[in-house]
Amino acid sequence: MTEQTSTPETPRRIVVAGGGPAAHRFADAMHARGLDGWHVTVLTEEAHLPYDRVALSKALTDSAVDLTLGAASMWDHESLNLQTGERVVKIDTSAKSVETAAGNTYEYDELVVATGSDAARLPLPGAERVHVYRTLEDVWAINKSIAELTEKLGRKINAVTIGGGLLGLESAAGTEQLGATPVVINGAPWLMNTQLDEGAGQALGRLIEAKGFQVHGGVFPSEILADDDGQVTGVLMADGRTIPADIVIVAIGVRPRDELFRAAEGEEALFDLGPRGGVVINDYCATQVPGVWAIGEVANFGGMCLGLVAPANTMAEIVADRLHGGEATFPGFDTATKLKLSGVDVASFGDAFAKTEHALEIVYADPARGVYQKIVTTDDAKTLLGGIFVGDAAPYTSLRPLLGRELPAEPGAYLTAAGGGDAPETELPDDATLCSCNNVTAGSIRDAINGCGACDGNAPVQELGELKGCTRAGTQCGSCVPMLKKLLETELTKSGVEVSKALCEHIELSRQELFDAIRVLELTSFEEIMAKYGTGAGCDICKPTIANILASQNSNYVLDAGRGTLQDTNDRALANMQKDGTYSVVPRIAGGEITPKKLGVIAAVAEKYNLYTKITGGQRIDMFGARLEQLPEIWKELVDAGFESGQAYGKSLRTVKSCVGSTWCRFGVQDSVAMAIQLELRYRGLRSPHKLKMGVSGCARECAEARGKDVGVIATADGWNLYVGGNGGATPAHAQLLAKDLDDETLIKYIDRYFMYYIRTADRLQRTARWQEELDGGIKHVEDVVVHDTLGIAEDLEAAMAKHVDTYIDEWADTLKDPERLRRFRSFVNAPDQKDDSITFVPDERGQMRPATAEEKGKVLIGASIPVRPSTPELPSTPELLHENEV
Repeated sequence: MTEQTSTPETPRRIVVAGGGPAAHRFADAMHARGLDGWHVTVLTEEAHLPYDRVALSKALTDSAVDLTLGAASMWDHESLNLQTGERVVKIDTSAKSVETAAGNTYEYDELVVATGSDAARLPLPGAERVHVYRTLEDVWAINKSIAELTEKLGRKINAVTIGGGLLGLESAAGTEQLGATPVVINGAPWLMNTQLDEGAGQALGRLIEAKGFQVHGGVFPSEILADDDGQVTGVLMADGRTIPADIVIVAIGVRPRDELFRAAEGEEALFDLGPRGGVVINDYCATQVPGVWAIGEVANFGGMCLGLVAPANTMAEIVADRLHGGEATFPGFDTATKLKLSGVDVASFGDAFAKTEHALEIVYADPARGVYQKIVTTDDAKTLLGGIFVGDAAPYTSLRPLLGRELPAEPGAYLTAAGGGDAPETELPDDATLCSCNNVTAGSIRDAINGCGACDGNAPVQELGELKGCTRAGTQCGSCVPMLKKLLETELTKSGVEVSKALCEHIELSRQELFDAIRVLELTSFEEIMAKYGTGAGCDICKPTIANILASQNSNYVLDAGRGTLQDTNDRALANMQKDGTYSVVPRIAGGEITPKKLGVIAAVAEKYNLYTKITGGQRIDMFGARLEQLPEIWKELVDAGFESGQAYGKSLRTVKSCVGSTWCRFGVQDSVAMAIQLELRYRGLRSPHKLKMGVSGCARECAEARGKDVGVIATADGWNLYVGGNGGATPAHAQLLAKDLDDETLIKYIDRYFMYYIRTADRLQRTARWQEELDGGIKHVEDVVVHDTLGIAEDLEAAMAKHVDTYIDEWADTLKDPERLRRFRSFVNAPDQKDDSITFVPDERGQMRPATAEEKGKVLIGASIPVRPSTPELPSTPELLHENEV
């Protein structure tokens, strides 16, 4: 163990050679444990921040996707220094320094080598013309080549991938999504032969071929063929066949980048290397040279180097622990794998090949359906040793944490494809690893749920998203998320927290169930709904929820027929209340496009009523400081000028942000402004469980930040790519690709379906990101429903949206037509003409006004002095003024 002698005054210098996931995890682990007395310099040869190689297939099909690991702000820490474009080429152990290809020298007290691996290459004639599948640059080059070749040749190209393992199949699937014909060449007789036995490999082959892939197995390539111009034309096989090809990708595995540890000719070797490469490490990741550590794919432990994220993360944590005085050791490799290929369910873990002496294999196979399930146990059929699942991997999430433990049921009960129903309920012991990527045990999850110190403040965690952020479980490959959710619900139930779908104490139905009941029975009033499904008078949960559901299903004026008393403060006032009791006014500016004349109207109104003006992040103009009784006057001027409500106060569509698109921008490939305006005018006024935001970018440069929105649209040369489920906030999420290269009609059809499905099935106040995350199947389920209509409801969803579009009314224009509705907009119900003198403003330092502080006014702000009353009070008998908000 390395002795720690660092102090804040004389920090010890750690140099990390390499900038991949292992290096990032080490820096993150040091940061989490505290950097007092340490200074960490990470040297990466790539130009990017460390990114997630596990998700590299996403970047193949979407060059704009952000795979950056963790928060970029971590690198702002004064004791963390990330140097991009710096490739370490030499270690001088005597001087304790490293040298980079740029000629720079970095001295260290501790050196952590995380150089990873390189893509293995084939020593074939013509191999210089192939692509490899390893880095962002690699997959971007493949994406670009497929696009250029398709355009040049004027047809669907043949994309040949050599390699039938995990990377090879993911690569082939990516080429298929890019519009090419996917062809897989595999030297072994069956696919994924490293992880699957023959029965499973054959089942996988049937599934792959059913998706339109061509698979050539059991024979090796011997030459890459090309024409006189150097354009690839095919792959010559060892058996004499020629497989037509326009692009060839090699994904046959990786080789550890251990050149830093290899002795130059004539020099004494300081480091031991494995027979197949990689520097040998001990059980706490130290090499033979004191002060030099190795983690990730370059490290050889037990004669093995593995390109998997779980052992790399574990090694990084161990070294960070050791440098902080701990005694952590490396337990060995977790070789579990799960194929990330839409429509193909494959998983393998543990002793999948039953190599353990006297191991027992329990198998169910249905070759016709491409289904294969195998569980490997000890000879008494009790202890789980491993398993393979193809075509139906549902039991994988329950079984994987039980590896090496006694099964709670007969092994055959887990062969769900045999028709025995769902896998048995599994109670995980505390020391069982639930998330192997981040080495998170079930006990740690329970600690977080029960508030036993796993998170800051020791507060219990009761939401899936919060649990993931707190423990890191489910944040990498995601295969453990179903089990994580199940454990969360189980623990909440045990602790007396009822895991109920009830909307509130007055309504036992979930929001989704209530929505469907109201829709089917065509209920139109709060009283009808409560009489049939509720008890009592309702509360501040069910009242606005019912008002929202009613507004989602018809476009009647939201404050009529008693619905006004159900609404939140903002909806009652059709404006956002600010902290001083005033309101903001936000007219709709569809797509951010506005004429100079309309800009003049806004300027005139803001000056007339002395309103603070601010351009919002959604490309609108917000005017602050309007008193309640001023709202109708302001809106009359705006409506007369052609404006309508921007509905910034509602759980509804807020904005559709756009760039200037092809109309002006030299990079634009589609008219993003026109599309944004069309979408905003289509979905304006659409009430939903939470606010909705959209973005439309005219090219892949993504200036409208569409992937940070609930629905994002990004232009391509062939149409539009549709992304769904993004949001900002405390737990931001990138939107995920739902469909690509859509024409205008199909794009709008899919958005109609997506929004309506979300509105009908999401929980109260649930953003699209969390809703999508918690759906069984996630984005795949959304794709099945929205794109493939597997539930058979697409026509109904489209009809519901068409009804909304046809019956939309502007709430403020409607309000101004009715004197009775205007009675709502007065500060005091018993003195209609009285102004609220407690609202005062002072000039700010930037030439506008702002609310006066309590000290400046000499009394408490109005927003803090308004009492909240559970029921409508009787009018006072004294001349005291009664605020409209009190009624």
